[in-house]
Amino acid sequence: MVIKDIRVYRGRNIYCHRPVVKMIVDTGDYDIPTKDIPGFNERLIRTIPSLNKHCCSYGYEGGFLKRLDEGTYLPHVTEHIILEIQNILGYDVKYGKARLIEGHLYNVIFEYELEECAIRSAKLAVEMVNKFISGEDFNFEKELEQIRKIVVEVELGPSTMAIKKAAEEASIPVTRVGNGSILRLGYGRYQKMIEGTITQNTSCIAVDIACDKILTKNIIREYGLPVPEGDVAYNENDAIAIAEEIGYPVVVKPYNGNQGKGVFLNLLNKEELIVAYRNAKNISDLVIVERHIKGKNYRVLVIGDRVVAVSERIPARVLSDGIHTIKELVEIENRNPLRGVGHEKPLTKINIDNISQFVLKKQGYQIDDIPPKGVYVYFRESANLSTGGTAIDRTKEIHPDNIEIAVRAAKAIGLDIAGIDITMENISMPLNRGNGAIIEVNAAPGIRMHHYPSKGKSRDVAKAIINMLYPKGSKATIPIISVTGTNGKTTTVRMISQILRTYGYTVGMTSTDGIYVDDVCIYKGDNSGPKSARTCLADKNIDAAVLETARGGIVREGLGYDLADVGIITNISEDHLGIDGIETLEDLAFVKSLVVEAVKKDGYSVLNADDPMTPYISKRAKGKIIYFSMHENNLTIKRHLEEGGISVYVKNDTIVIANGEIVPVAKIDEIPATLNGKVLYNVENAMAAIAASYGIKIPVNVISKGIKSFYCDENHNPGRFNIFNVGSFRVLVDYGHNIDGIRKVIESARKLNPNRLLGVIGVPGDRSDSSTLKIGEICGEGFDKVYIKEDLDLRGRKPGEIAKLLEIGALKGGLGKEDVNVILKEVDALKTAMYEAQPGDLIVIFYEKYAPVVDAINNFIKISQFDIDESKERA
Repeated sequence: MVIKDIRVYRGRNIYCHRPVVKMIVDTGDYDIPTKDIPGFNERLIRTIPSLNKHCCSYGYEGGFLKRLDEGTYLPHVTEHIILEIQNILGYDVKYGKARLIEGHLYNVIFEYELEECAIRSAKLAVEMVNKFISGEDFNFEKELEQIRKIVVEVELGPSTMAIKKAAEEASIPVTRVGNGSILRLGYGRYQKMIEGTITQNTSCIAVDIACDKILTKNIIREYGLPVPEGDVAYNENDAIAIAEEIGYPVVVKPYNGNQGKGVFLNLLNKEELIVAYRNAKNISDLVIVERHIKGKNYRVLVIGDRVVAVSERIPARVLSDGIHTIKELVEIENRNPLRGVGHEKPLTKINIDNISQFVLKKQGYQIDDIPPKGVYVYFRESANLSTGGTAIDRTKEIHPDNIEIAVRAAKAIGLDIAGIDITMENISMPLNRGNGAIIEVNAAPGIRMHHYPSKGKSRDVAKAIINMLYPKGSKATIPIISVTGTNGKTTTVRMISQILRTYGYTVGMTSTDGIYVDDVCIYKGDNSGPKSARTCLADKNIDAAVLETARGGIVREGLGYDLADVGIITNISEDHLGIDGIETLEDLAFVKSLVVEAVKKDGYSVLNADDPMTPYISKRAKGKIIYFSMHENNLTIKRHLEEGGISVYVKNDTIVIANGEIVPVAKIDEIPATLNGKVLYNVENAMAAIAASYGIKIPVNVISKGIKSFYCDENHNPGRFNIFNVGSFRVLVDYGHNIDGIRKVIESARKLNPNRLLGVIGVPGDRSDSSTLKIGEICGEGFDKVYIKEDLDLRGRKPGEIAKLLEIGALKGGLGKEDVNVILKEVDALKTAMYEAQPGDLIVIFYEKYAPVVDAINNFIKISQFDIDESKERA
């Protein structure tokens, strides 16, 4: 079996509303049930026995084994292996399916949580399957361990993951930025960044102060809070002198260390001090020596002006059973499923290193000793979870005075989130200089100890962080309107943007010609896919986003946002059929329905009540539905209104909103884009835009003003029914590229009463032969003369192939051979049409590239004006 392609869907997609991977595999000569491959099923279950718990289609444990016995195929087996590998690695994923594409090609689709893990699991599964096909065994555990090591490096740690989940529970969109711990919460103007527990509100100077342990102590001391005596040692002699001045026992720690690395407590003499100093010196050039404070180690977590959690931290230790050696006790403890490498699990594995050996020696032990039963053996004196420590929740026990002290310490440094380390015998007693001290203030405190205490109640610290960033009633995201359909997407997006700008919003817009922020194009080109949506939503300046969401992007990658406030489907008609497995209008409707499936519960799906595919789409739509129609007597509209729904429709040549009462918005002839009602499809687009704007609570008077100020020109709607006056004739430029779109443009152009209607026509090369022939026929029926051109991007076609099909269609549509000209280059075809135009003619060009076409028109105008001026001069 061979992997042909792997595609990652990071957002909601046509397969699942959770992230999935689609892998295309070729089974080659093994397109047979696995039960017919000698030893395959036996090797599989022997290697991964946990597969026996998979339910598969039967819905009960063991269902997958039954499928194996009955006979199932390699792609289906591969899907289950991939899911199980991820389950073993700690990811709760369930969704998967395998489907035949054609021949020996299959789609294997499976859910994932961590992209890196998913892709490596897929490759491992295929490798394993191929080994079993060959009759070989497979060292699964070895390969699994390799993936586990890589996963540890790239997955989010427990603290960041807790914040991510808390944000999702609060319905705040979360985007991981890069492969580190930076998360973007929310969209647009209301987004906030957080890295670990450092928020975008945390000042750099506060973090710098917290990283400077001596400076932190000095500031806290100035606030009248207790801190241990001590100073910075630049060499061993300094360290000895400081220790002798303040008196033993002392503490040695790196000047700018973290996570308890290189920290030595309770040093009783010069010899221990020197050993500790040299170890700390390996971590930092400068070393701090300070008085040892007796007592328990407490971490007090301050968020804003509140203490939200308190933990007593206990250094890494094991309890002796009087049987096993210290080394064996560590191995036993490290098998605890709660312990992992680094920050992958709630607890970290205990590591035996030089510091551990030093601490053991102070207790009178060596690694191979067997301590008396019931004795705790310690491996660290600092109580950090990152070095194997544990935590006990003490949140309810902290004294009110200590709460005030912790909050004051955090404010003294300037931190919005701070971990205050306090050493004292009992946190329930007031802290003073005689019974304890503030040891450190941490700018990026880990929170897993509070979420996963070894003993006591779990504290939802992540939720408290989210509540601080987004207090009750505040916004985390901006209004999002997503627009799809066969025709009218771009115009509808632009109309909505015009309305929202009229309201005063700074609008982010994606479309087939670029990404815009308030009419400024920040990226040119086709930007109607998920990457463009993400780029737009990441802009901190925008108050609202209007996203053109094309079929191609949905099929290739899914959506670039989580949920929209309004999803619009303008219409469904024949386009792109025969591409990406989309063969019928139902297939196309299924793909585009994702836009209205991904709508908030209190949002709206805007649907065209005049479109035959709308009944199918409406069953999939989420939120409430707003229908729009050209006809006030449309049965869907009437039924919807009777049920208390909202509709937008045309009544007495006026677009109205019906929501309990009928509210007029604009007369059709007041909307410039409709050319006094001649461009009917722009009436439909206007209704969709009005419905969407109403759905996000834009006042009707603003909607009316906005739609009345939208023109079909180069400024408002470039490339969509743009009319240029070229001396005695006109040129109409439009992006019509499918049957329905081209037909509607021709119908509207006829209403402009031209002397002759000339067409410069072409079709993208990825359209089917039948569709291309039909377009040619429509053009033959609608135009008096056509100039056939081809796109520069032939999309797999041979030169002249599309032109020939269009020619055949045009002749079938009724044009004579003398009225069909084939000029393959787009601009040349347009120039020829303009040179041959007669007074009163209207040329319609369905362009591939907008700018060269407009340039050609403007150049022709200049040349024509020059000729006129020259003639006048001669006269």
